[in-house]
Amino acid sequence: MIPRKMADKLVEMATGFPVVCLTGPRQSGKTTLVKSVFADYAYVSLENMDTMLAAKEDPRRFLAPYKDSGLIVDEAQRVPELFSYLQGVVDASGKMGRYILTGSQNFLLLESITQSLAGRAAILHLLPFSVQEVENVGLLEADLDKVLFKGMYPPLFDRPVSPIDFYPSYIETYLERDVRSMKNIGNLALFRKFVQLSAGRIGQMLNLTSLGNETGVDHKTIRSWLSVLEASFIVFLLRPYHRNWNKRIVKQPKLYFYDTGLLCSLLNLRSADDLAMHHLRGSIYENYVIAEHMKKQCHFGIRPSAYFWRDHTGHEIDLIIEKGNGLQAVEIKSTTTLNPGLFNGLRWFCDQTGLVADDCSLVYGGEEPQERAAGRAVPWRQVHSI
Repeated sequence: MIPRKMADKLVEMATGFPVVCLTGPRQSGKTTLVKSVFADYAYVSLENMDTMLAAKEDPRRFLAPYKDSGLIVDEAQRVPELFSYLQGVVDASGKMGRYILTGSQNFLLLESITQSLAGRAAILHLLPFSVQEVENVGLLEADLDKVLFKGMYPPLFDRPVSPIDFYPSYIETYLERDVRSMKNIGNLALFRKFVQLSAGRIGQMLNLTSLGNETGVDHKTIRSWLSVLEASFIVFLLRPYHRNWNKRIVKQPKLYFYDTGLLCSLLNLRSADDLAMHHLRGSIYENYVIAEHMKKQCHFGIRPSAYFWRDHTGHEIDLIIEKGNGLQAVEIKSTTTLNPGLFNGLRWFCDQTGLVADDCSLVYGGEEPQERAAGRAVPWRQVHSI
């Protein structure tokens, strides 16, 4: 098992909350992690039909055998009726860390927690491996394009399966199981088209009307479908930063995927060589850097505080990170060669906002860290340092 950065945070939360809820996409390693961290707990999976029916029919009887032990409940959102009974048990016992719940459908799980376990449950999000987690065990590819193409889903590192086989099956499973249970989407072919069109718009301003026109549905449907992708940890929206500076800035968010391997599959790329020549290669690299920052925050139990900045004259900063009372500005360039012009955007931004070089980073496709007058240059494999 590749050690996960979140392990210590799970233990910490279990000392202060009676229930710890771990969400994240399918196959991100949730079950493996909680079984490892809470090795002495009993385990049940509500993916098992008989177990699910037993929990639905008589939740009190279902929980009774575990009254003196900790319990891991996998895919807990499948039996919402269970949550009100959990509330009664944890309130009566006062014991911390008694139940560990996992789920791959964030919306359904959080809805149940809000109704029954508000204030009693800690909520954490486990995403696929970070580059640092993979590199720490010597499994990171040396070639950037291979890293982007492979992605970071755990099965690709512990099974003899290739990305071109794994991701299409993953997408089919996601469409058939998660999408159908979360939304009443009658036409899965149209939804699949929407997901593929979304992949072609990474790093772009989100235009619901345009995306709806291409898909063949209205913008309200696109908004609803987008919420499905967000709730199941397929995509996230990076919103514009708009505090303290002039108001002539864009208002739409940008769209990104949590994993570049899944993204490459949706773009019908068949190899790392295809990626190297693809017109979206720069956007895929940008997606990689921003997704790695999201993983870093989530895996330490921190709510991501990330934005971009762009004005109507074309000035842009790819990533703005809030840190306490300060900001960090990050530019993202896939080139392997540094030149002074790559820092022009950071220089302009510093002139406008008063940020200094220590607050600025350029994450590029090369291998060597460097200190420059306009900020530091960070190699792609050290993205965790921003």
